[in-house]
Amino acid sequence: MKLATGVDLIEVTRIREAIDRHGERFVARIFTETEQRECAGRFSSLAARFAVKEAVAKALGTGIGDVSWLDIEVRGDENRAPHLYLHGEGERLANKLGLSIWSVSISHTETQAIAFVVAVG
Repeated sequence: MKLATGVDLIEVTRIREAIDRHGERFVARIFTETEQRECAGRFSSLAARFAVKEAVAKALGTGIGDVSWLDIEVRGDENRAPHLYLHGEGERLANKLGLSIWSVSISHTETQAIAFVVAVG
């Protein structure tokens, strides 16, 4: 059995400042349409999803430059629990590493967001 983990902590102001500076171009480059819709402009929710993307890249053993931001997607279920969906290079790399089951945990306050991911295969 293979096991991989990743964790990331981010200041919510980092996301707020990036959006203030770059606007929708930043949002569209980092977040899928579903993520944008589910977060509805809530900076803490966007920061939490950003942290998931960073944590997944760490679990994959690569920097985010090797995997597109949009290849890593977080969607909430009917109870708003986060679920991970990998696309493109993210999915290809996870398959190559034999990682097929992912668990995501997110928490955030007004000022910080943290994400922890576990992958097994």
